[in-house]
Amino acid sequence: MDIILLQDVDSLGNAGEIVKVKPGYARNYLFARGLAVRSSKRNRALVNEKKTAIKARALRDAKVYEETVKKLKKTEITIEVKVGTEDKLFGSVTNKDIHKAIIDKGIEIDRQSIILPEPIKALGIYDVTVNVSKELKHDIKVYVIQA
Repeated sequence: MDIILLQDVDSLGNAGEIVKVKPGYARNYLFARGLAVRSSKRNRALVNEKKTAIKARALRDAKVYEETVKKLKKTEITIEVKVGTEDKLFGSVTNKDIHKAIIDKGIEIDRQSIILPEPIKALGIYDVTVNVSKELKHDIKVYVIQA
């Protein structure tokens, strides 16, 4: 049975592809979960329209992402923290603190896009990765200094 995938399915194909599967798999799994539709002229036309809309949206988003990366290239963040004896921080610097500093610089990004393997617990200079999109990543310098 020929079907058109509406979403990416592991080991089967990507959204918009026409694939051949067994009827039981299509009925019981793919159709039931809304992952695919039967292949017909009407459905193929609808999928082609969706593909062009997705491509147009991707182009618009790519421009926005490129602008964000340009802003991030010029950005260095300084976070002042209280320290105790032997330069140990009271608490730690997390992606929430870094996100607040980036927002204060006028750059809109999602907090979950800041990749910090573990909270920063010492003074110093750190490279922190920011995922702007799936393909675009950029490192920013974060200076953790004594207040």
